[in-house]
Amino acid sequence: MMIQTLRPSGQEHVTLVLEDGREIPTTLGLVTELRLFAGKQLEEAQLRLLQEKTAAAFARERALGLLSYRPHSEKELRDKLLRKGTAPTAADAAVEWLRDHAYLDDAGYAISVARHYAKKGYGAKRITSELYRRGISREFWDDALREIPEPDDEIDRFLRSRLKDPENPDEIRKVSAALSRRGYSWDEIRSALDRFLHP
Repeated sequence: MMIQTLRPSGQEHVTLVLEDGREIPTTLGLVTELRLFAGKQLEEAQLRLLQEKTAAAFARERALGLLSYRPHSEKELRDKLLRKGTAPTAADAAVEWLRDHAYLDDAGYAISVARHYAKKGYGAKRITSELYRRGISREFWDDALREIPEPDDEIDRFLRSRLKDPENPDEIRKVSAALSRRGYSWDEIRSALDRFLHP
């Protein structure tokens, strides 16, 4: 199959028009890499290779666009690419390329997530739940959790702001439940209540 013409189709993109009328969008980089030009004959195997490489290049571009808005875990990024219609093999290739080129770093991202949620006043259980939800591998959880400060100050601050009547058992239960929902363990909550109620 002969390439009839190469038509610019956006910044760094080119559309190959084949002699049978098919149009194949690709990147300028692949045109250069595969030495494509008008009049060149392409075998079906070469055409398939071009389409595979193009899918991977477009997936990389889309992934870089997503990363420009906010960091992602590998799983989050792959899932978003799939939802946007990227083929699984192209999504996997994009994630691998981004990891190999240090655009993706689940270990660093886990630490960033842990610090963010700790700063918002959440405990280890809630942070662990957030790491799980974002698809970060368990191998990175311990290092991330070591980065968060001891919870005592945060729990004490929460008790001072929410526990208005320390003699009211219902209020103590409500505040304790709120702390539990924020990801603090019952041991941490009990210790903080002891500090608060028996200074």
